[in-house]
Amino acid sequence: MQGVPRSALLLGLAGLIPFVWGALTVLSEPLNAWSAQTFGGRFTGPYIGLFYGAVILSFMSGVLWGFATKASGAVAASGYVMSVIPALWAFFMTGGGPVSAAISLMAGFTGLLALDWMFWKQGLAPAWWMHLRVLLTAIVVICLAVVAFA
Repeated sequence: MQGVPRSALLLGLAGLIPFVWGALTVLSEPLNAWSAQTFGGRFTGPYIGLFYGAVILSFMSGVLWGFATKASGAVAASGYVMSVIPALWAFFMTGGGPVSAAISLMAGFTGLLALDWMFWKQGLAPAWWMHLRVLLTAIVVICLAVVAFA
């Protein structure tokens, strides 16, 4: 990962654990049963990935807001507007059951990647930002696809 600080990479990868765990417990009935008995239903199957996905989209709104603070004038104003979209998307689009929520979150994370690119292209995100975000987004979308289509 070209130039990505080790701490950012390790924390980013650690942040994938709930998504990967959710996908694994969807794919494996024995693991699903063990997880539900050990951790409870909230931390098993589609529920952990969907709930955590909404949390992370909201968290990423805050990250983008921080990037917007580096700008001024119209660029800052548009950055603030764009930064709230992931959180609003998570709030309004994750109802209606696990399949539609997973598909909505997949779209949300894909849209977030476009916003990441916009902030990066404007020089508001670190130079290494897109290297990290593409990797993390790809894994998140794959895990959510398992929830939606498995």
